Amino acid sequence: MEISGIISAIVIGLIIGLLGRLVLPGRQRIGILWTIAVGIIAALLGSALASGLDVNDTNGVDWIEWLIQIGLAAVGVSLVAGGRSRR
Repeated sequence: MEISGIISAIVIGLIIGLLGRLVLPGRQRIGILWTIAVGIIAALLGSALASGLDVNDTNGVDWIEWLIQIGLAAVGVSLVAGGRSRR
């Protein structure tokens, strides 16, 4: 993987992670690094899931893929926040 691919994954992960946090009610007590990590994982899983559902390549913006990624990020952020608050 090239450095540009890594930087792209971090930027997309940050955006997806932040959007995932925004759709959750209340405050999530996780840091920005956890948000980025969850966002990167959600972006990768969301892309794979969208590809499996054959909705990843549409004309224009791939809104369904974005919604899947954001939904997965919201679930991931809530799981990480919930797991960290129990400690």
